[in-house]
Amino acid sequence: MKIAVAQFNATVGDLAGNTDQVIGLLAEARAAGADILLVPELTIAGYPPEDLLLRPSFYAACNAQLDRLLDVADDVTLVVGHPLMLGEERFNAVTVMRDGHILGRGQKMVLPNNEVFDECRYFTPGASPCVFEQRCHDGSVVTVGVPICEDIWHLEPAAEAAELGAQILLVPNASPYHRGKEDVREAIVRQRVEETGLPVVYCNWVGGQDELVFDGGSFAMNRAGEVVAQLPTFETATAVLEFHDGDLLPGPQAPARSEEESIYAALVLATRDYIRKNGFPGAIIGLSGGIDSALTLAIAVDALGAEQVRAVMMPTRYTAQISLDDSREMVRRLGVQYDEIDIEPMFQSFLAALAPQFDGLPVDATEENLQSRTRGVILMALSNKTGRLVLTTGNKSEMTTGYATLYGDMAGGYAVLKDIAKTLVFRLSRWRNTVSEVIPERIITRPPSAELRENQLDQDSLPPYEILDAIMERYVERNQSIADIVRAGYAEADVLRVVKLLKVNEYKRRQAAVGARITPRSFGKDWRYPITNKFFS
Repeated sequence: MKIAVAQFNATVGDLAGNTDQVIGLLAEARAAGADILLVPELTIAGYPPEDLLLRPSFYAACNAQLDRLLDVADDVTLVVGHPLMLGEERFNAVTVMRDGHILGRGQKMVLPNNEVFDECRYFTPGASPCVFEQRCHDGSVVTVGVPICEDIWHLEPAAEAAELGAQILLVPNASPYHRGKEDVREAIVRQRVEETGLPVVYCNWVGGQDELVFDGGSFAMNRAGEVVAQLPTFETATAVLEFHDGDLLPGPQAPARSEEESIYAALVLATRDYIRKNGFPGAIIGLSGGIDSALTLAIAVDALGAEQVRAVMMPTRYTAQISLDDSREMVRRLGVQYDEIDIEPMFQSFLAALAPQFDGLPVDATEENLQSRTRGVILMALSNKTGRLVLTTGNKSEMTTGYATLYGDMAGGYAVLKDIAKTLVFRLSRWRNTVSEVIPERIITRPPSAELRENQLDQDSLPPYEILDAIMERYVERNQSIADIVRAGYAEADVLRVVKLLKVNEYKRRQAAVGARITPRSFGKDWRYPITNKFFS
């Protein structure tokens, strides 16, 4: 039996477009002599459809596309995911079809309701897995089980499919990326293989959807728990695998990526898909001469091409000459459109207009924020005039501590580095320069500064980034308590300072642009803390 597994890039709500892609994949599978085509979870709808799933008309529109597929799935068995409404109940379903007939149908049995998932809001759990019989070109018959995504993370659905006679498990998935996720998936699937004795083909989405990015990385595991085929990550791909004599035979093996390469690829894919799927003609970035805006610019160019990216430098009296020099050098290397707009006169106008109101009051962060907000106004004006999307440049360390200005450097439509700690910003920048040296070395090596006052450095206002990021990871991503982190060897004063900054800046994060998720817990769908909150731990 030959199984075509296809990880492709869908768009939520583009029901006809997603179905068109499946029709194309059916033709490829047919030409390759495949018996079965396996595509990801909720193929027709895209993932996650969120509250589209509360609209009955959405199910009717998905059913119309399902009928289209039923008409064209000839000579190849299609295993396709879609939302299904039966009476008042809604299901995350899979339908198996061939030659105008439905061979099987099942509903997802285990609904994830953690991290970025809230399927219990939308779906009713299914009662049993989909199991069907596949007659192959040589006349043999193979019984196939189809647990859906989360189902494979639990024993019962796979075990029940085995009890119903399944000889192999085909798993459609919508499993978003975060650091280390590939190893977790393999470990879970290996556990199911050991428990059931059945080989598994795991098919995953690839592409960006708002803050989520799906990495593909589909794979096949034989009965010995060995990965015998591996599709590439962060790109569309199709492979034809062979099931023979009760097991999966070796197939293509895409090379593994380093952690830095994987994260960078995730950011490029997420940025490209957010801009293109939402119809923006390109991106605008405010350059500062610092490492965050430099890395954001590099990612944007890799995602869109230099011709679709515009960089704007907006100096004031506090902007160092080396910041101007390094920015000019970087845009020269990348070949993007570049403009310098001196905002000192605008800044002075604001100060003059506000002088009566500020009379007798000391200079503080207010004056610093005025500069940042002036830049935000200019970037948004250019965005309105050209249609290009402003990419914000703040990182996760800044989002944690509130070291960012509302309506200033936070103004924009997509936050590329929102889930990237400052220390990781440096690692990614160095990795990108191993591909081609687009970021001037001085940008990477000089101490970070907002350049909003004389001789300003980030570390004047924040703990050293090595300490800040380690505390942030433990508190935000691992849910450790203050006491846990202190016991791990961090100074109590540093821990209390970071956690307090995190707590009092919740209102800022609630207004921040959406950004790519690359850690197990980002400041997005999986971070839902109240703004008004007196609990401190």
